[in-house]
Amino acid sequence: MQNKDDEGRLIFVCDYCHQPWDDHRPMVEGHRGSLICSHCLSIAYAEIVQLKLGAPVEQEDKCLLCLEHGRSDPHWRSPLVEDAIACKRCLKQAAGVLHKDKDYDWQKPRDPSED
Repeated sequence: MQNKDDEGRLIFVCDYCHQPWDDHRPMVEGHRGSLICSHCLSIAYAEIVQLKLGAPVEQEDKCLLCLEHGRSDPHWRSPLVEDAIACKRCLKQAAGVLHKDKDYDWQKPRDPSED
């Protein structure tokens, strides 16, 4: 998502928490400029991929990252932004991209059962 600051400069914000991009909050871009920050991605990945939680999916639900409606895989719903949904497939892809980015030291959340 793009917004403007008080001085009219363009800033990029996470579609799931509306926090701005900065060096401590890297983001991954989906289709048509949708963004998920590393913080939201960590929470969503842990809940959906590792803990296998997920919100019920309605036909009208749309993942903001891939723009597909009613996918059958689990979805993560942002607790902060109404209708901000990410599907499991996109969360896994975004985590893979950010994990491989050498500019950031982001790691996929660890499964506590592996300790």
